Amino acid sequence: MTASARSASQVAYLGPPGTFTEEALLTQSDLADADHLLCRSIPEVLGAAADGRADLGFTAIENSIEGTVNVALDALIFEHNLLIQREVVIDVRLHLLGYSGTSMDEIRRVISFPVATAQCRRYLTENLPHAEEIAANSTAAAVRDLAVSNDKTAAAIGTALSQHIYGLDMIATDIEDHPENQTRFVAVSRSGVPTSTGHDKTSIVVFQRADRSGSLMGILAEFAARSINLTKLESRPTKKALGDYCFLIDLEGHVADQLVADCLTSIVAKHGEVKFLGSYPTNTRGNEEQSAAATTAWAEAQSWIDDLRGQVGNP
Repeated sequence: MTASARSASQVAYLGPPGTFTEEALLTQSDLADADHLLCRSIPEVLGAAADGRADLGFTAIENSIEGTVNVALDALIFEHNLLIQREVVIDVRLHLLGYSGTSMDEIRRVISFPVATAQCRRYLTENLPHAEEIAANSTAAAVRDLAVSNDKTAAAIGTALSQHIYGLDMIATDIEDHPENQTRFVAVSRSGVPTSTGHDKTSIVVFQRADRSGSLMGILAEFAARSINLTKLESRPTKKALGDYCFLIDLEGHVADQLVADCLTSIVAKHGEVKFLGSYPTNTRGNEEQSAAATTAWAEAQSWIDDLRGQVGNP
């Protein structure tokens, strides 16, 4: 097993059985075959990876509709020193589940994970405008709890996997507002950076040394000068004071790449502290031709300057 395909004997992820997280994890054969530690919350998942109860923590980090999963991101930034080993992106299909014979007119409560509920906002507004929304720790927890409640006036938003596990009926299928909906998951561990595959992503957090005019522009200019493409730029409060923000940045490339390494060095030297979250294989297609051209140009420039410096002291 290579570093780029790091496996684990035990993987922690959000339970109970039937969550989207489990659906994503089961797409990875090595993680599916590992021992599983099911946790009650995302912070518990990451805590298990951080304190060694699990070799890997596997969690959702971003959704194409709702954006960042803040509880996961903040734990990675502020609470733990964990490194991303891989990312997994899956299509999100959400279903309305309930007891056999339950009609839409009978439903008074809809139970689910708040992020999933938000992804079905238009459907719920149009079809269940008077139903109370009840929050659960996960989509699977919502389906599980409904399955043992014998409450025929409630429905749960969940996965096909959870429907199969807990034996409820499909009241309505594919109720997500956007059929192109996807969620991105990451596997994290306490140490290790996967080897470069040539198709990688690097995630960092930049803490500015001073909040001054043009500071963000200065950071971004480091990437632009090296033709490094950013796939994500997001500000997060540092939790120290109002208006004090750090920046989460995902960029194309690997820390082993000369251009990326040089860019990160420059940011640390001139702009602020950098927390490295990992360089890892990516599922997102980027502009490889542009990246390759920039890398070649940089290597040629480096060779040119090395040749000049080699002449110093040699008249």
